[in-house]
Amino acid sequence: MTGNRRSAAWFGETGRAGMIYRSWMRNQGFGPEVFDGRPVIGIATSASELAPCNAHLDRVAEAVKRGVWQAGGFPLVFPTMATGETLMRPTAMLYRNLMAMEVEELIRANPLDGVVLLSGCDKTTPAMLMAAASVDIPAVMVTGGPMLNGKYRGEDVGSGTHVWKFEAELKAGRMTQEECFFAEGCMARSNGHCMTMGTASTMACMAEALGMQLPGSATWPAVDARRFEIAQDAGRRIVAMVDEELRPSGILTREAFENAIRVNAAIGGSTNAIIHLLAIAGRAGVRLSMDDFDVPARAVPTLVNLMPSGKFLMEDFCYAGGLPVVMRRLAEAGLLHSSAVTVTGKGAGDNVSGAECWNDEVITPMDAPFQPAGTATAVLRGNLAPGGAVIKQSAASPELLTHRGRALVFDTAEDYHAVCDDPDMDVTESDILVIRGAGPKGYPGMPEVSNVVLPAKLLKAGVTDMIRICDGRMSGTGYGTVVLHVTPESAVGGPLALVRTGDEITLDVPSRSLTLHVDDAELDRRRAQWTAPEPVSASGYTWLYTTHVLQADEGADFDFLRGKRGHAVPRDSH
Repeated sequence: MTGNRRSAAWFGETGRAGMIYRSWMRNQGFGPEVFDGRPVIGIATSASELAPCNAHLDRVAEAVKRGVWQAGGFPLVFPTMATGETLMRPTAMLYRNLMAMEVEELIRANPLDGVVLLSGCDKTTPAMLMAAASVDIPAVMVTGGPMLNGKYRGEDVGSGTHVWKFEAELKAGRMTQEECFFAEGCMARSNGHCMTMGTASTMACMAEALGMQLPGSATWPAVDARRFEIAQDAGRRIVAMVDEELRPSGILTREAFENAIRVNAAIGGSTNAIIHLLAIAGRAGVRLSMDDFDVPARAVPTLVNLMPSGKFLMEDFCYAGGLPVVMRRLAEAGLLHSSAVTVTGKGAGDNVSGAECWNDEVITPMDAPFQPAGTATAVLRGNLAPGGAVIKQSAASPELLTHRGRALVFDTAEDYHAVCDDPDMDVTESDILVIRGAGPKGYPGMPEVSNVVLPAKLLKAGVTDMIRICDGRMSGTGYGTVVLHVTPESAVGGPLALVRTGDEITLDVPSRSLTLHVDDAELDRRRAQWTAPEPVSASGYTWLYTTHVLQADEGADFDFLRGKRGHAVPRDSH
């Protein structure tokens, strides 16, 4: 037996200790040959019918198992919790850290030499990457893939993105509820996650850009045979990684995160990538700040023409060549750290050197990009957001990127929704909607409520966008001129808590500023009158979350989970 593997501390023992571990495993029909020192590979699956994006991952796990057996490993599937954005309340983000903690401890507590991470919906991918970074045993990510393109009345429709569009059409009286019921079945017509460039698709691409997922695997549709083929490849590759001792700490470097940041700009990715990459970097011990998401990306044009910023969907992106084409074009422009090590054992540049584009309308060339350089996510600062705020320029209205307007303030998203349909609502298209109470501590969990639908009276008048400012998040499938992640949040006394209806605010994206036009003396007076909201909970997980969650500019991870805790074998109680 090989004594230097983690699993040898379980299966390589003699006497009673080894007998206990081996005998109980043999009740599943495993023969004694699987305990000969071969790598034991865990396959962590977040498959769940409560997380529709992840429901098919059991099939993906079977493909991974084939690859592990083929390479001479011993595969063992184990379930994890699933943080499905589509059903969980108040928000799946509340449970991302819980999932990360659970996956980390499951990996550490069990006889695993390497792990393949199967994820699907928005929060499962970052949660698993956070866990892998903290444990630091060889790991490969396999995301579940996007749904097939939605089809409605002869046109492509995108999950999430068309939810917002159909909601606006319904409120404006241009669509009936019956038509909405029919459209929803046309939108989600196969297994998989959102097929727009929402957070799930973005984070799949981020896993590949970071080097934690095999090249080309982010974009294959969930039901495409090649999704299972590449999962089998991952099963083979993880066995080799164990022998090579290639761990996340050798992959998740500063250069890898800079690659991911530039790739996110090039694909028009979700603003949620910022908060997740900050959290993953915090686990990996890599120094990363909000400003790192602005400056390195300014030279990067948006190359991928996908909803919500463009017109195509993930299936089209896949068939056009997928993420390797984007990364090759960045590498050839000197915008990629080509030597950054990946799970293949090769550099990021080597992985994509042969990538070919089959549709330049979907993945545009560097010299004729979908959107010019400098139109990616911008980081804003000012007296309204001293810790920073973000805006997705590619999904915003250009004429609103420099604007001064009257604030219309709501303490919660629910307060806004209670009045937004009022035909007599005191609002104009030049006003700025301020929604607070949606940060990590305040909601709790920092939900995707920032891109609230416009007031019905404006929609009926033909208005399609107005500025919204919030300390929460918005879905990566969403669009509009929305300032997000305002830090510090209102619940901890950030400046957003001090804004009043009638105040004037200036958004100046070219100058990267967000300014509240109220003098310091008045703000000090308001601050003295401000009282913190009552705690959401006095016990249970929600109490733990609100007590220990960090602000958005630090990834909203728990303060006690940052950094690596390693893979030392726990004590044996037998």
